Amino acid sequence: MDSARWQRIQTLFHDAADLPPCEQEAFLRVVCHDDETLVPEVLALLQEDARSSLLDKGVSHVAEAVLGPVTLPCREFGPYRIREALGEGGMGVVYLAERQDLHSLVAIKLLRDAWLSPARRERFASEQRTLAQLNHPAIARLYDADTLPDGTPWFVMEYVEGVPLTEYCARHASPLRQRLQLLRAVCEAVQYAHSSAVIHRDLKPSNILVKADGSVRLLDFGIAKQIETLETPQSVQATMTGLRLMTPAYAAPEQVRGERVGVHTDVYSLGVILYELLTGRLPFDLSRRTPAEAEQVIVSQEPERPSAVARRDTSVGAPPFHPPSGKGGDSNSSSGPLQRSVGLSGRVALSAVSATKAEWSDLDVVCLTAMHKDPQRRYRSVEALVRDLDHFQRGEPLEARPETLGYRAGKFVRRNRNAVAATALVLAAAIALVTFFTVRLTRARNQALAEAARAGRTQRFVLNLFQGGDEAAGPADSLRVISLLDRGVQEAQALSRDPAAQAELYQTLGTIYQKLGKFDRAESLLGSALDERKRLYGADSAEVAETTVLFGLLRADQAQLPQAEQLVRDGLAMAKRRLPPNHPAIARADDALGKVLEERGSYDQAIAVLEDAVRLHSSGGAMTPELADSLAHLGNNHFYAGHYQVFDSITHRVLDMHKQLYGERHPSVAEDLINLGAVQHEYGNYAQAEKYFRQALDINRAYYGKEHYKTASSLTQLGRSLVFQDRFDEATAVLTEALGIQEHVFGKVHPKVASALNDLGNAASKQGKYAAAEQYFTRVRDIYRTVYNGRHYVIGIATSNLASVYLAEKDYQRAEALFREALQMYARTLPDGHLNVGITRIKLGRTLLRAGRVAEAERESKLGYQIVGRQTLPTVTWLQNARQDLIEEYDALKQPDQAQHFRDELAKMTATLAAKK
Repeated sequence: MDSARWQRIQTLFHDAADLPPCEQEAFLRVVCHDDETLVPEVLALLQEDARSSLLDKGVSHVAEAVLGPVTLPCREFGPYRIREALGEGGMGVVYLAERQDLHSLVAIKLLRDAWLSPARRERFASEQRTLAQLNHPAIARLYDADTLPDGTPWFVMEYVEGVPLTEYCARHASPLRQRLQLLRAVCEAVQYAHSSAVIHRDLKPSNILVKADGSVRLLDFGIAKQIETLETPQSVQATMTGLRLMTPAYAAPEQVRGERVGVHTDVYSLGVILYELLTGRLPFDLSRRTPAEAEQVIVSQEPERPSAVARRDTSVGAPPFHPPSGKGGDSNSSSGPLQRSVGLSGRVALSAVSATKAEWSDLDVVCLTAMHKDPQRRYRSVEALVRDLDHFQRGEPLEARPETLGYRAGKFVRRNRNAVAATALVLAAAIALVTFFTVRLTRARNQALAEAARAGRTQRFVLNLFQGGDEAAGPADSLRVISLLDRGVQEAQALSRDPAAQAELYQTLGTIYQKLGKFDRAESLLGSALDERKRLYGADSAEVAETTVLFGLLRADQAQLPQAEQLVRDGLAMAKRRLPPNHPAIARADDALGKVLEERGSYDQAIAVLEDAVRLHSSGGAMTPELADSLAHLGNNHFYAGHYQVFDSITHRVLDMHKQLYGERHPSVAEDLINLGAVQHEYGNYAQAEKYFRQALDINRAYYGKEHYKTASSLTQLGRSLVFQDRFDEATAVLTEALGIQEHVFGKVHPKVASALNDLGNAASKQGKYAAAEQYFTRVRDIYRTVYNGRHYVIGIATSNLASVYLAEKDYQRAEALFREALQMYARTLPDGHLNVGITRIKLGRTLLRAGRVAEAERESKLGYQIVGRQTLPTVTWLQNARQDLIEEYDALKQPDQAQHFRDELAKMTATLAAKK
């Protein structure tokens, strides 16, 4: 047997192996129509492969293989109940299911016959891992994953009711602009995947669903790859040559040759999709071709210009649209969140679009640049393709075509048609106008060239950042975020000849360092960006306003709050002077100011500012991440102001939004869970609060790692709930871990450090370790006084907690003085009737009672009891303490009826608590 024949047999074997057994022979007879002697040879290999796999399995597996396909083992997968099958492919079966508690529809993908092929199981797991890391509105989301009792893996995805991109455009007779807008939305999703180091490798219209509202969803990451795993040795790739695991019509030449792929591979597929949207047909007819012939066409044949195809089809009538043949990974019916199936007889023709000659000239350039045989001659990124799509939509010069004055002049005239026509009527000013427009065109050309060069430099910056010197492959496995950022700073420093791009990159890198808790590095970069933007744009500009606001947020994270507020207010005022009233940058600045005011304890002011931000973000009518974040900040301020019911309502709304935007396991979801836990803690539902805090900790630890300050904050919240459940050993271990992380990230003086110390003090105090508690609370108080310049309600909390230690040690004089000091701080920083005020009055009442000043004690105890009783459960510890004190006080005051009233309440609540245990 010659090598060419063996090569083809191998390719056919691998293609057929991923099909259900009942479909394998029919598939082979279709693709081997030119040489039917291949069919029995490939079938023999398939049968031998099945036998060898079965030998390693138990009798039940052999029985299933002999007697028939495996049926669905159960109707319920956790909280999900199967409603119907959606489709089946070579790798998986997809079912429509309903989540029973939420009554929402999902798609469940179940790996079929995993035991037959370890490679198939790994590919299934790879798809699951890939979807788990992608959170984008245009990418179908992963919700859940698990295995059946027999070890069969499954995962839950967003269920999308939509139709393939080309079919949507055909049904709606979509005009050119709409088609390009849809493709642009797809490009944004692909670009997001690339930024997450994921290459899709099987982009095609059937993997792009368009919903009824016109939004797109990108599906099927079954053969997607992490960039860092793409460098497969050629000896392995040689056995995978041809059209296996991809759709030939959309595959790039390097894919079918078995060469290494990258972002340029997805760019090629997007170019093919654009070609199909423009012309109504694919660039190459691969029907009735063998895999080798199809490979030869894709690798060597140049596609006809889209404009020529459109003109020819328009003159003779467009042919019916047929879906592309070929198989990739799974069949379309089991690739992910699925559309309802539509029979081929129901399809409508996708005709070519209508465009002017000049527009077709540009469309040819965009399409054929994306589809260039040489990856180095294509758009270097999806972002570059998007820029040219935007240039086309705005009638601007393309980056991809040659720089000619006539081309740019033509673009200018078309964009300014009315002005040019009017000037032509004024013959006396012809010479002056020609001079004027020549100068203006030159400026426009220079500006466009500068922007293109800047975009190219930025693009090379990103590629170098992730490639590390190898253009075809990604970073090494050992490359981590910090090393990438450090490399990015070095790359950005090399852009001194383009200070605008350099300043933008410094700003971006600075904000990333800030999010990672590397504040010194962030300050250096943001300071450089601010200085450069002032030099470039002037001290009073929209660009400087943006960086000033970001610098203010950094100062807030550094607990330098007066300077933070001043910077953000300066940036907001500058943005309002330089931008339209409803500009998104003004809403972002409002958000920033609200956050700083929250940190400063100015909750009423923060609420007013954040309500403005919510109004601006809501003006478009869409649910956006910015709107969700503004609502979350607004809710936080209602919480701190003591408006717990308002806070709880807002937080549930925000949680629903974040889950829709990002999926179930995103840090924003964790923040919402922490907030819900906090309000339950305030209500005295400590066990319920613990559940929320543990869910949030699980998300944050998986997302940020064990040493991140967000993880530490979650640990602090969890420790607090454990303290109030008297689980002191657990609480101390958790809080000590949190304190170590916070001190490592923020240093010794920071509110987050104080938060962990405060809860350690509570744990020590409850265990009677008063000396340790005094040290903890004294340090907390000192931190808060330093950070907040002596005015903040948390200083009152620290003071009250320190007073509690003295109360426990029977030093009533010192305890009373500190409780009254705390109440004075609350009076300056909190509204009347706040929960913290009520708790401190209960403590002060007990102090006065122990000091023998019963009448004063009764007044404080009763007032505190009334305040706390309006806002918490009747069984909360503070109320139980107040009841005990009031009984003792009314007995001493000779008021037996009042004393009996509280005895009855105390007995009732004690019984209620006992029944719950």
